[in-house]
Amino acid sequence: MNQEKTGVSFHIHLVSDATGETLNAVAKAACAQFEGSRPTEHVYALVRSARQLERALKDIENAPGIVLCTMMNEELRDRLEAHCQRLGMPCLSVLDPVLSALASYLGIELSHKSGGQHALTAEYFQRMDALNYTMSHDDGQNVEDFEDADVVLLGVSRTSKTPTCIYLANRGFKAANVPIVKDMTLSPAVERISRPLVVGLTITTHRLLQIRRQRLLSMKVAKETTYIDEQEVQKEIVFARKLFDKHGWPVLDVSRRSIEETAATIINMISKRHEERTGEGTAS
Repeated sequence: MNQEKTGVSFHIHLVSDATGETLNAVAKAACAQFEGSRPTEHVYALVRSARQLERALKDIENAPGIVLCTMMNEELRDRLEAHCQRLGMPCLSVLDPVLSALASYLGIELSHKSGGQHALTAEYFQRMDALNYTMSHDDGQNVEDFEDADVVLLGVSRTSKTPTCIYLANRGFKAANVPIVKDMTLSPAVERISRPLVVGLTITTHRLLQIRRQRLLSMKVAKETTYIDEQEVQKEIVFARKLFDKHGWPVLDVSRRSIEETAATIINMISKRHEERTGEGTAS
């Protein structure tokens, strides 16, 4: 029986004829399942010619490992797979199972179009519009336009409001955020929000202190401040929680959630709210 290997360093080559985002996400998700593994990523994006592929093949040969690819050009992909076979290296086209299942179900032939998901479609421009909105409504800016948002996040400093909003914007959602400062009242425009979903982000005192101390270290600030005083931090969190409860806003604990997990939960909340308001997904 093979023993589970941990603490293994290895090379992983990601070869794509598009931006490589899909491969990068798959590789990170897969490698995360092997605790202690230390992958060294080699990314080759926009590989659409024999010359570009040749450069990747040389690097792969010099640093043997596992190869993942998303290549719509069958000739280039065949060359990559043949080269890896000669070297005795595994090579996996990660989209093949999904594409085969879709083609079989839909009865439609593949277009073999590179980077099709990045085409300048209406969805693309919706994401750009959402990103522009989010950047101009960060940290409590332009509150008078908050009714145009899909979601508004509130929380004390360092509860990942901004990065979560940017992630949501990249998914096409207009997201704004407002910092909660102890003993300071919210803008009336925020308290009157009715159309967007409003979500309060909370966090444990211990976790928030960790994040804030790390933040000060990165800024090379050594002196003690109320920003990292345990009692003051706890008061901030309690103040914010009371504010959320007062308005009946749903609360999401981000203490042990990644930005991606927080955003995914919020997207589910937006979808559920939309279904409740439109009657979709309910019995007639």
